[in-house]
Amino acid sequence: MRARIRPIIAFALLAPAVAAAGPTIEQRLARLAPDLDRDVLALALQAKDCRSADESGHRLAIIDYSKPSTEKRLWVFDIDKPRLLFHEHVAHGRGSGENYATRFSNTSGSYQSSLGLYRTADTYDGGNGYTLRLEGLDPGFNDRARERYIVMHGAPYVDPDLANTQGRLGRSLGCPALRPQIAREIIDTLRDGQWLFVYYPDASWLNQAASLSCATSRLAAEAMQRSAFAATP
Repeated sequence: MRARIRPIIAFALLAPAVAAAGPTIEQRLARLAPDLDRDVLALALQAKDCRSADESGHRLAIIDYSKPSTEKRLWVFDIDKPRLLFHEHVAHGRGSGENYATRFSNTSGSYQSSLGLYRTADTYDGGNGYTLRLEGLDPGFNDRARERYIVMHGAPYVDPDLANTQGRLGRSLGCPALRPQIAREIIDTLRDGQWLFVYYPDASWLNQAASLSCATSRLAAEAMQRSAFAATP
């Protein structure tokens, strides 16, 4: 397990006022999803807020690719309620690794997953059935999602029983693929202007991503980058 360092919040002097107002959204969501790393949750919320000042969308999906594919590593939240709507398995690209995803790319033909913040778009019926288009918001990291056909869809190889037998889920061509039994429901929950945040402690992405460029996001990203570096042998 890599070391973890909680982000240093620049507005610590406001803590008494925040406490008096009740739990923050981050605290409430953390209680709903105790197995979601708190630092990843904080970074996802900050990335969304960094990009969403003039945009709607109250649902946020988070994928933590630092977890193995044999574990549930997708969470879908309604932030307004707040509620945890789904906690599911999700596949990574075959070029990203076996049970663990460790390599990420924005390049066509790499068959690797891409990190960063996405805005969800429309749906269509394609070769993988009911499918959700994704718009990557981090130039250089996921902004070629459209041309690479990086989409969310169901796939029979996303089978937890098979993963227990072979030691990993099946893998996609880079898409965040879901169990067919739940794919349509999740896609309908996330379609049309919601948010997807895909995480891995990649130093380049943490240091350069546009979605992490706001002040609070940058503090959190820098803390996580130091944490990932410290955990490297």
